[in-house]
Amino acid sequence: MFNFFFRKKRDTSFFPFTTDMHSHIIPGIDDGAPNVEASVELIKGLMSVGVTQSVATPHIISDLYRNNPETIAHALNLLRDELFKQGIDFQVRAAAEYMLDGYFFELLKSNQKLLTINGNAVLTEFSYALMPDRPSQFSFELSLAGYKPVLAHPERYPYYFNDFSMYHQLVEMGFRLQLNLLSLTGYYGKQPMKAAKYILKNNLYSYLGTDIHHPRHLHSLINPVNRAIFKEHLSVHTFENSDIFN
Repeated sequence: MFNFFFRKKRDTSFFPFTTDMHSHIIPGIDDGAPNVEASVELIKGLMSVGVTQSVATPHIISDLYRNNPETIAHALNLLRDELFKQGIDFQVRAAAEYMLDGYFFELLKSNQKLLTINGNAVLTEFSYALMPDRPSQFSFELSLAGYKPVLAHPERYPYYFNDFSMYHQLVEMGFRLQLNLLSLTGYYGKQPMKAAKYILKNNLYSYLGTDIHHPRHLHSLINPVNRAIFKEHLSVHTFENSDIFN
C-alpha cells in the first residue's frame, strides 16, 4: 500500500494537468484496479501530483470486457462511496474506452447510447495486432451517429511506426488524438516515444491521459525524473482536458 498522504507534500508543479480523461481506476471490471482499495491508492497517488478529477474509462471489448452502462455505474458508485467514506476530495465520473470492433458497431447500429468523456466525445481504440483497414469509415459512422471520436494512444500502434503521415490522416478523418503521458518517457519503448514526440511536435494531439492501470504506471507517472520530460514537451501546448468537467 502507498502512504502518499503521510509523506512530505510533493511539488506538483511538473505534472501537466489536473484533469485526467483516460484512466482505469474503477474497481474490478477490466484490467485496471482489481478492487476498491487499489482504486483508492491509485487516486491518492494521482492527487499527490496535483490531479483533482478524472474520467474513468474502463474497457469495452467484445471478447474480453463486455461492460455496459450498468456494470460501469455500479463499480463507479462503489468507488465514490469509498471516497466519501474516507473523506477524499476527488471528483470521478465514468465513460468508457471502446475497442472499435464488431461488438462496438452493433451497439452503434442499435442506437445504444455511448458513454462519452465530454459532450459527444467518445474514447476509442484500435487493435494493437491488426491495422484497421477502414478507419475513415469508423470515423464517418461515429460522426453520423452524432459522436466525435477520440483515438486513444495512437503513438502505441506498431503498424504506424514506419508511416507517421498516418497521424495526419487520422486527424483529417475526424479523429481527435490522445497522448499517453508515459509514452514520452519511453515507458512503452523507443518507437512509441518517437511517435509521441512527432505527433506532439506537429500539434496533432487534443487530449492528455494517464491511462493508469496499476501501481507500476503510478510510480512512473509520479517519478520526479520525468519532470523535465513533461515540461520540455508539454509546456508550450494546449489541450482540451480542462474543459471536460465544465
